[in-house]
Parts: sequence; structure tokens; C-alpha cells
Amino acid sequence: MACLVSGSLAFDTITNFPGRFAEQIMPEQVHILNVSFLVPTLRREFGGCAGNIAYTLAALGGDAVVVAAVGNDGEAYLDRLQQLGIDTRQVLQVQDTYTAQAMIITDADNNQITAFHPGAMQQAHEIGLPERDDIRLAIIGPDGRDAMLRRARDLAAAKIPFVFDPGQGLPMFDGEALKGFIAQATWVAVNDYEGRMLCERTGESLDSLSRSHLKGVIVTLGAEGCDVWVQGRCERVPGVAATEVLDPTGCGDAFRGAMLFGLERGWPLVDCVALGNRLGALKIAQRGGQNHQVDRQALGVA
Repeated sequence: MACLVSGSLAFDTITNFPGRFAEQIMPEQVHILNVSFLVPTLRREFGGCAGNIAYTLAALGGDAVVVAAVGNDGEAYLDRLQQLGIDTRQVLQVQDTYTAQAMIITDADNNQITAFHPGAMQQAHEIGLPERDDIRLAIIGPDGRDAMLRRARDLAAAKIPFVFDPGQGLPMFDGEALKGFIAQATWVAVNDYEGRMLCERTGESLDSLSRSHLKGVIVTLGAEGCDVWVQGRCERVPGVAATEVLDPTGCGDAFRGAMLFGLERGWPLVDCVALGNRLGALKIAQRGGQNHQVDRQALGVA
């Protein structure tokens, strides 16, 4: 069984600010905000939610099919994904633009400021579903607005259950559009902040969302773990302590890749997110979204 992973493929330029953003930004002066952060380190990584999710899913032994777009500089990324055993036949390469780029600054408290250039992602809506009859599960992550809308329609029409994971793309949609995604989805996954925004825009609560047709609403809480809402009942799945906290970039994606692995295998949702918490802790101890090593035997999934 294969899992379709829809979302962005991007290059991440990651820098670290040794101070704290809160000490550099004066709240009473935000209307004339003009700040600069000295970042002594800089590195470039493979990133984007689709790439990061597929990386962890494949490392656990899942069959990942990426649906995304890259630019004229994306050949190296495609080669990398193929070497990892990830199906890239549904990745569109756009020749007159760059692959999406994320410029990320992380401070001493692991807060992040990100500038994102969508590049080829803006044409991801041109891609349809792959011609494979073994896809039984999907996730819609942050992507171009039209691409996310099309993917939901296509998956619903094909009767493929999917996780709606709007992430940073959530602000692009009003309440009615978000209700449309939810109506077609099987699960919804958000972080705490996104969950509040989703409820505010739709007029729903996490409780009411979970009492709908959805099989679960997953709310990640960082180091505190994750809340799993199913039919009005909320269960807290504790976080996993990391051996080291180096870089939060891609932790949510590692969580989702592991969650999909469990869903593919029909695990209870709580067990899926428990594995997700373990992978999030594993990832945060490594820099970049795709550099953590996955020991399947140690995780008990070999």
C-alpha cells in the first residue's frame, strides 16, 4: 500500500540567532518595525513539508509517492528522493522558475522567523493524481492554494482517505474553504496555534470537529506531546524527551511521516501519534529536516 504525500518541496536556508527575538523586538514599536539579526551560521538543506514527510515515511519502511513541483534547480532534489526509494513520477519540474525557498532564522529559544518564496509551488495545481491503484492514504500539506484545493477534490473523488494538514498555508483560506477541506478529509492535523485559527475561522471547536465524520483531530503541542480528539474525547499523548535540542525545523513533518506510517498499517490513532512524538524527538536532535537516522528495529517497526 502506498501513501500520497502532497505539499511543498523546498530548499531551506537555515540560520541561527544566538539571542532571543523577544529581547530585540519592542511590542510598542511594531508599527515601525525595523530589525536586523546577526546570524553567524548558515547552511542549506533539502526541505519542504512533502519532502520531509516522505523522508521519514520512507525511512520507516513506508511507500511514499510525492506530488509536488520543483523549479529548474530541482534536479538534485529529485535525484535524492529517488535514491531514498521515493516515487517522484508525479513531481512537476517547472523550467522558468526556482524551486520554493525557505529562509529560516531560529533564536536561542527555538522560536523561528521564516521568509518563504513559493517559486514552482505556485504551479503545483497542474498536477493530477498518479495512475496507481495501490494508494490507500494521503496527506495534503502546505502547498499552492489552488493545488491544495484541487488535491482535496481529486482525493475525495477517488475515495482516498486523507489527512488535512494546512500548516503555514492555513491563513490562505477563509472559513468556508476550510470547512470544505474538513468535509472531504478523514483526519485533521494542526499544531496548537493552527488549531486555534482553524476553530476561529470555521466557528467550530476541537470538540465539535471531532464529533463529525472525522476519524480524529490531532493537535501537536511541541515538547508537551499531542492531543488526540476522537468523537468528543481528548487524550493527551505525552511528548518524548530529546537527547539534544539542536533544530526544530521539520519536527512536525517527521511527526506526520511517522503518523502516516502507523495509519498505513491500521494502527490505533493514539499509537500512530506516539510514534510521531518519538520521531519528532529524534529529528530535533539533528540539524535540517532530512538528516535524522531512523533505526526501525529500535523503534519496534522493523
